Amino acid sequence: MLRITWSCIVLVCCSFTLHALNLNATSSSSSSSKILVHPHQHPDPQAVVHDVNRRVNESVTRRQLLVVQVRDQCLTGNPIDDCWRCDPNWELNREHLADCAIGFGREALGGRGGNVYVVTDPSDPDPENPPPGTLRYGVVQAGPLWIIFSGNMVIKLRYELLISSFKTIDGRGANVHITGLGCLIIYDVTNIIIHNVHIHHCKPSGNAKIRISPTQVTERGRSDGDGISVLASSKIWIDHCFLSYCTDGLIDVTEGSTAVTLSNNMFAHHDKVMLLGHSDDFTADSGMQVTVAFNHFGDDLKERMPRCRFGYFHVVNNDYTQWGMYAVGGSSHPTINSQGNRYLAPQDNNNKEVTKRMDTDESEWRKWNWRSEGDLMVNGAFFVTSGADMSPQYAEASSMSPLSASYIDQLTATAGVLVEQSRSDAGTVTNPSSGGGIVTNPAAPGSSGGGVVTNPAAPGSSGGTVTNPVSSGGDGSSGYPGQGSTGTITGTSCWYTDNGIDYGSIYNSEARTPLVPMTSVILSVIAIVAFLHRTCS
Repeated sequence: MLRITWSCIVLVCCSFTLHALNLNATSSSSSSSKILVHPHQHPDPQAVVHDVNRRVNESVTRRQLLVVQVRDQCLTGNPIDDCWRCDPNWELNREHLADCAIGFGREALGGRGGNVYVVTDPSDPDPENPPPGTLRYGVVQAGPLWIIFSGNMVIKLRYELLISSFKTIDGRGANVHITGLGCLIIYDVTNIIIHNVHIHHCKPSGNAKIRISPTQVTERGRSDGDGISVLASSKIWIDHCFLSYCTDGLIDVTEGSTAVTLSNNMFAHHDKVMLLGHSDDFTADSGMQVTVAFNHFGDDLKERMPRCRFGYFHVVNNDYTQWGMYAVGGSSHPTINSQGNRYLAPQDNNNKEVTKRMDTDESEWRKWNWRSEGDLMVNGAFFVTSGADMSPQYAEASSMSPLSASYIDQLTATAGVLVEQSRSDAGTVTNPSSGGGIVTNPAAPGSSGGGVVTNPAAPGSSGGTVTNPVSSGGDGSSGYPGQGSTGTITGTSCWYTDNGIDYGSIYNSEARTPLVPMTSVILSVIAIVAFLHRTCS
């Protein structure tokens, strides 16, 4: 009889890691002659792609192996979440989050090694002289700082929030909304982590003097009204945020920025979602490298998911819920590597194409390297590839296949803002208002409670009462009662998403049909089991 022990699993994981390190070292040496235009540009982007695919495959395989012996375990197969969410004492080691990034932004340190700053005041009274306790005061301090929040709050900004280098904005443990004028600006800085916050209804801000450090104030003109703007910056990681309803873009990465990862985010209700590259004549963006992974592109989105220029863009294991014009587009010969995504086309028979090339003749864009591997095309969706496709440029990425798109539900189930439930009996929705109430004293799904939401009224109006706790977790018909969500609270974790998005009805039966995992994944599992049998029997 096969016995699987922790020591065996650790041994297998270590052997995988050593093999991956050897591949990375080989590929790096073979591409050392490449001319780099940015000091933080990776010399071998395919090695980074390979590392992302390796980590996803290992995380899913580890979850499948542990199910043999461990019931009710928290692993999801998402390598970022599995890195920190399984620790019940994560609050005592918040900085461990900085170990969990993947892709081009994986070296982002944020405020690691610095003090912890607690935001206690949601106001934004003075952009030039922000008072202690406000978010603005924290983001302009010198040196690394890990910024957390004392409780649930809505921060309505009066002007752009300029974030200085080596900062983490960590919304875990609270329900934090950032809205208002200007919103988040990451300009000419490095090592920034933005995690687990709602960013919405951002509008352009006017001229102002804004503090950017304890000793410096800068003059700022009118902003665009983006949710998050990343300009001339590097080592940036934006994870588990929910962005919607902004004036211009939800996330823009421009003006020579690179080493960026955008992961586990939820996007909804917007036109121009994500711009990666400033303009067609800004050639400094040729050094831009961005990973877009495990995101959910949700309801009522039109275009730019993303829209790319010049650089290298790895779009991997994302879930696309239709689009108004197109999903992935670009100009100025970007390299786009689309792997293991699910593309659900809209009903319009004239709008099934995933891709769009802008302002370029076909004779030119046919030379661009746009590749689709392992993507799931639903409802007639199709991806127009071009360029080298299977040339040596993609050889390293192909040596470790991306995880099949059949795992998309598993990998993106918690995209957006996570809310932790305490382990107690069912709670009550309190503070009902036009904006919704807050769930107090909720139970952990899958533990002692959850319960059924009774008398919910309209989401976001009078809320309701959580009653009838059950062992299998909450009914979830109101997901986060009083916040207008209709998603399902599953019983697999003490975390659930707060996105206001209906996960239960947006896919038709075709989109929900799982695919058989890719041959390479099956062979990998067989090899692991055989190895364990030889080593541990």
